[in-house]
Parts: sequence; C-alpha cells; structure tokens
Amino acid sequence: MPNHKTDVITETTFLVPAMDCPSEEQMIRMALSSLITHSMSFDIPNRKVVICHSEDPSEVLAKLIPLNFGAVIQSNKAIDQSILVSAVSDPAEQSKERQVLIWLLVLNGAMFFLEIIMGWLAQSAGLMADALDMFADAAVYGVALYAVGKVASHKLKAAKLAGVVELFLAAGALWRASYQIYVGAQPEANTMIWISVLALAVNVTCLFLISKRKNDGVHMRASYIFSANDVLANLGVIIAGVLVAWFSSPIPDWIIGLLIGFLVLSGAIRILRLR
Repeated sequence: MPNHKTDVITETTFLVPAMDCPSEEQMIRMALSSLITHSMSFDIPNRKVVICHSEDPSEVLAKLIPLNFGAVIQSNKAIDQSILVSAVSDPAEQSKERQVLIWLLVLNGAMFFLEIIMGWLAQSAGLMADALDMFADAAVYGVALYAVGKVASHKLKAAKLAGVVELFLAAGALWRASYQIYVGAQPEANTMIWISVLALAVNVTCLFLISKRKNDGVHMRASYIFSANDVLANLGVIIAGVLVAWFSSPIPDWIIGLLIGFLVLSGAIRILRLR
C-alpha cells in the first residue's frame, strides 16, 4: 500500500496538454478527490495545474494518466505547510449548498419529464436526447447533494454511480436517435423550439442559483459545469428546430440527437475512468 506522508507537503506543477476547457478541469478535480490535496491552481490557457499534496508526485500522476490528457510532471518542491490553511466545514454553508442543489434537482427532474413527453409526441430525437441529458444532470445534482459534508472517498463512489447512470442514458439517447433515423420520423419544429426555449430558461436559472457556490467544492463545480454544458445543448436543439422548419427536413433533429447522446456518453466514460 502507498505510504501517505501527511507530514510532508509537495507543490507539483503538471503540464496537461489536453486541458483546454473547464470540463477537463472538473475531471482532474474528481480524479484526485481520493488523495490528500491541499490546493489546486489551474492555468487552462497554458495547460498547467499546480497542486499542493501529501502523496508522492508519482501517485498524483498515476491518478491523472487514465484521463488521457497527456499529463506529465514539470517540476515539484517541498513547501512549508504553515502557509496552508485547512478549510473548516461550516454547517450553515453546507445547508445553503443543500438548498441550492435541491432546487437544481427539482428543476432538472421537472424538465426531464416535460421534455421526454413532448419529445415523444413531437417525434423529436433532439428533444428526447436533451431530456435524457437533463436526467443525467439530475443524477449529477443528486450526487452533489449526497457529497455535501462527505469525505472524498464517498464523493468518488457517488460520482462513479452517476457515471453508470449517464452511460445508460447515453445508450438510450443514441438508440432513440437511431430509431428516428430508421423510421424516417418527421419532428414537429415548433414544439422543438418552444420546449427548448423553456429548457434554456430553466438551465440559465440553474446557472444563476449555483454561480455563487461553484467554488465550494468539486461536487458544486461539477454541477456548474454540467449546467453550462446544458445551455449549449438547449441552444443546439433550438437551432435544429429552426433548421427543421426552414428546410422541412428531419436531418437537423437527428444530428442534434446523436450529438447530445455522444456528449452524455463522453461524460460518462470520463467519470468511469476515475480511480
């Protein structure tokens, strides 16, 4: 078993060539959640991460390698642990986190049911895929709700469960889009557009609710990033609906349905790779 030297703190700088957006940052935070890390500083433009940790740098690197971001150690040095201040859990702050996450869970759950029903009635692969994406987000918010006040190992196990759920949802989204293509279903463009506008309003509300708490921990950061990604998915379905109406063709709906399915699948695979 590895020998965690909790009395020695090392500051290691990692080069991460494939880290080019907040989603990669989130995956790195989750990958390292089982280690004793004291601080992380991300420089996305320069593809660097500076981590203060108690383990050997090689142990930290071993957690990053499965992400396939090309991480390598650039430098490391021992630092005086007196300059680090341990964060103290505040029950009042945890209560606020729970309240925010409950609202996020309710809003995403409600939109899932609305989108899946209306997507079915409108024969829209895009709407149904977006509904499953909303359900995947509800799973992430549920994990975050569970993680409030929990130790890192519990957070990682919960994240893995969310990854399994997302995997099944991605399979469902891809299957439905493929079925729509097989039967040549013609979606109802107006329903696609207006339901997606409502979903967009819900996701913007979610972003507003969580924006003040996005730095409260890996679980809250994950919630913020998934909501931000949802806004892009909503805009994609709206654009697809406009193109369906403009060209009288179902192809834009099929394309956005497949793209959202692969988006959910990508997130699931990355979470399941975490160690």
